[in-house]
Amino acid sequence: MTNELEQAKRPVSAMLAGPYGHPFHPILVTVPIGAWVSSLVFDIGSLIVDDPGFLARGSVWLIAIGVVGALAAATVGTLDLLAIPTGTRAFRTGLIHMSLNLVVTAAYVVGFFWRRAASDGPGPVGIGPLVLSAAALVALAASGYLGGKLAYHYGVRVAGESTQAEGYAIHRTA
Repeated sequence: MTNELEQAKRPVSAMLAGPYGHPFHPILVTVPIGAWVSSLVFDIGSLIVDDPGFLARGSVWLIAIGVVGALAAATVGTLDLLAIPTGTRAFRTGLIHMSLNLVVTAAYVVGFFWRRAASDGPGPVGIGPLVLSAAALVALAASGYLGGKLAYHYGVRVAGESTQAEGYAIHRTA
């Protein structure tokens, strides 16, 4: 079991997934999360301002940025998933996490094209695309919970305890 645990902590490719103890996936996910949360804020704002067109257009751009960021995060996240031994709870959790993220990304791709087809006018975002974005964010939150479980509960791509202990060693100067 110790060997499997250590395997999940090591990158499949340090160049692509990040070196030991410094995975790239957690930093890359901030792009789609931030872009998609901001797009929902823009959506809601477009319903309450006098000139909603700029917010509706901005939301479309934020969704596109989020999709591109999600593809980058998914690429690196897949490498992290490959480091987890199959048949384990951690691997099953990783598969569910990945599947939810793919569904969320697909929902935003659909939302992007839906908005592009309907965004000829200067009006606010339609209720359909707004509800789709809100539902996708709920699924993204569930997936984020699972991602946190992978890192903080199962220790996937987290440095081993002996490496972590170095940060708590007291250095005395003479």
